[in-house]
Amino acid sequence: MISNFVEGFVQNEAFATLTTIYNSNRIPHAFIFSGKEGVGKHSTAIEFAKLLNSNLPDEKRRIINRKIQCLEEPFVKYIFPLPRGKGETGDDTAYQKLPKDAIEQIQNEIKIKTENPFHTIRIDKANSIKINSIREIRKFISIGYDDVKYRFIIINDAHLMQDEAQNALLKGLEEPPEGIIFILLTPYVDKLLPTILSRCWKIDFKPLQRTIVQEVLENKFKLERDTAQKVSFFSDGSVTEGYRLSQKNFEEIIVSAINLLRFALAGRYNTAFKHMNEFLEDSPKESMNLLIGLIMRWLNDTVKNRNDLQDYYFENYSETLVKFNKKFNHADVLNVYEHLEEQQAAISKNVSLNVIAMNIIFDIASIAMR
Repeated sequence: MISNFVEGFVQNEAFATLTTIYNSNRIPHAFIFSGKEGVGKHSTAIEFAKLLNSNLPDEKRRIINRKIQCLEEPFVKYIFPLPRGKGETGDDTAYQKLPKDAIEQIQNEIKIKTENPFHTIRIDKANSIKINSIREIRKFISIGYDDVKYRFIIINDAHLMQDEAQNALLKGLEEPPEGIIFILLTPYVDKLLPTILSRCWKIDFKPLQRTIVQEVLENKFKLERDTAQKVSFFSDGSVTEGYRLSQKNFEEIIVSAINLLRFALAGRYNTAFKHMNEFLEDSPKESMNLLIGLIMRWLNDTVKNRNDLQDYYFENYSETLVKFNKKFNHADVLNVYEHLEEQQAAISKNVSLNVIAMNIIFDIASIAMR
């Protein structure tokens, strides 16, 4: 089950843990919501903020909830990556030196985020969370406000804080004032300093069920049901990934993955390499990651087919799966799958994509050699 989309989405298992914490009346002053992008960390943070202030009179609670939903200060301090302004120094505020068009873009992105918590904020040249943004927490904390019991500092993409910004954040985490709750959202906990991790209560967010991804895509991104259903199979439990796929020519991508498999299995290495390079022409790393993921799902489907299971990713290619298993019935596809996982990990380590491409082709071709 998922909550009413008008009020917001929560990931049930994570929210159940948060509700238990709330009922205990022992609220930690800092949390890390850990999980891949697009699994409901932001929306769950917003609903948790509402829960912590739920003992207000009805009318006041409705007003406060709306302000929390809209990320309005002094209820919520929302921090995320921003571009650096021309001539900006450590004494400037996070927005002070930004040009008007950048500020308008930021305001528009935040507005969309408040309406759709699964929206990924994209700001030109915003690659990190600035120390100026972290320093502004001190001012936010210093302002007394008695209308609510709890106020919140939500840091999106917390892993994009440089060490200087993380060390500045530590000061707030070490001596938190009463009624201030920090919530750090990140897919990459390992990029946070151990001293920050030790001061936060970690809540893990798992990938979403495919049907939930589909429902969110239909309700929040207004995708057609057929499109939402197709991409949800390949979303890895992430609404964000599902939406990205929907913005591509998805059927063409599927055909490209199938053709690459055919070329490599037939030993047509040059054709396979050329085909892969054409596929990677736009956004090479993202496309490579997507292509590997599709091939891994194909191999997953072959294992399902061998064991008379259904619910294929490549449901429109079931006959091809049967033919594959008849021809390569003794192939150790799980071993190839593990090799592909290694190649996927190599992308983030800046290994040459040409090297990764050749490794993938030879890994696939090895199936026909067994």
